[in-house]
Amino acid sequence: MRNAEIARKTAETDIFLRLELDGAGIGEIDSGVGFLDHMLTLFARHGRFDLTLRCRGDIRVDDHHTVEDIGICLGQAFGEALGEKRGIRRYGDVTLPMDETLILAAADISGRGGFYPELRIPTQKVGTFDTELGAEFWAAFARESGITLHLRQLAGLNAHHILEGCFKAAARCLRGAVSLDPELAGEIPSTKGTLS
Repeated sequence: MRNAEIARKTAETDIFLRLELDGAGIGEIDSGVGFLDHMLTLFARHGRFDLTLRCRGDIRVDDHHTVEDIGICLGQAFGEALGEKRGIRRYGDVTLPMDETLILAAADISGRGGFYPELRIPTQKVGTFDTELGAEFWAAFARESGITLHLRQLAGLNAHHILEGCFKAAARCLRGAVSLDPELAGEIPSTKGTLS
């Protein structure tokens, strides 16, 4: 079973997260941030990841600490669940349309986390959610997971659609990258013999 449980408690957030990579796409999400709940539910469904999340954060200040710390925990969970990364496909990519929006996502489970966005989100808010927090989430996730993640907006006018497209595209490309390749027979997909 490729799974992980992460608990993180700071003065700003108290988080419990459980991840199953080979799941059915079930998301039980309670972050305290409605828009993020929506995005992570979509992430679980489109990635076929089972994801349980409970967070109590200092959202009376704003949503920043909650969003970033959940990105940290989800990244740590991916890293732990992947272990030595034996037999994984390693790379994934998808171009995902959502109405007028078109998002390209590409990932390399390289062990060298980095987030490389090219996004033009036209508003500062979706409801009460600060749209700049999307990038904060993915930067924390990529750093902690050791995954190189590119998100590129090829088209898009609606901020909700752009952010949602990013979460769906990332989920689908990660689903491919973490999947097991029967031809690898448990090998680590690197000439170095390690992905770290």
